Amino acid sequence: MNPAPGPAHELRIDFAACDGHGACADLLPELLATDDWGFPRVRGGGRRALVPDALLRAAREAERCCPVLALRVDRRTTAG
Repeated sequence: MNPAPGPAHELRIDFAACDGHGACADLLPELLATDDWGFPRVRGGGRRALVPDALLRAAREAERCCPVLALRVDRRTTAG
């Protein structure tokens, strides 16, 4: 199966694990914002965001810095 066209990676948020530290949104404001309680939200809605190649390094840094490992950057394998 060929990867979907467009960004090759996506960022997923595990809301059950998230404690609302907000570091991810500070490190990746192009894709994430925080709600009134400090929990991340994907700009545009949903639980995942497509990561453009230009933001992959910042997305990996946000993943690495999450104190509760609530973020994950994975290679996309399918559309949707």
